[in-house]
Amino acid sequence: MRLNTIKPAAGSNKPRRRVGRGIGSGLGKTAGRGHKGQKARSGGFHKVGFEGGQMPLQRRLPKRGFVSRSRNDTAEVRLSDLDRLPVTDIDLIVLKAAGVVPESAKAAKVIRTGKLAKAVKLVGIAATAGAKAAIEAAGGSLA
Repeated sequence: MRLNTIKPAAGSNKPRRRVGRGIGSGLGKTAGRGHKGQKARSGGFHKVGFEGGQMPLQRRLPKRGFVSRSRNDTAEVRLSDLDRLPVTDIDLIVLKAAGVVPESAKAAKVIRTGKLAKAVKLVGIAATAGAKAAIEAAGGSLA
């Protein structure tokens, strides 16, 4: 192999497309720009997001981010929290009274964090699949 014989692989270097060089090239006359209109003119481009004078989408939408209005409605309850409660029949009112969930909570969901040693009966409280299995393994139930 000599340095003067090295060439790029066949087809890796395509020739540059030369527009506006006569009808024989296939890109003569309008040079791929179509007929008339702003995009056919030299310098005829507008800024990104421009909608022809109509109020652009990014200015029509309110700029306040996204905050879920129901973010504080459902409270998470750990299995270890249930284990510390003195009662076995547990509903949302009991959890609020014990201070496990905030007063503003509209629902509660038990997550599988910590251990549960006693049998508890949950009424009107959701649970994840793992928490449900742990509650039932301890002899409890969900209603």
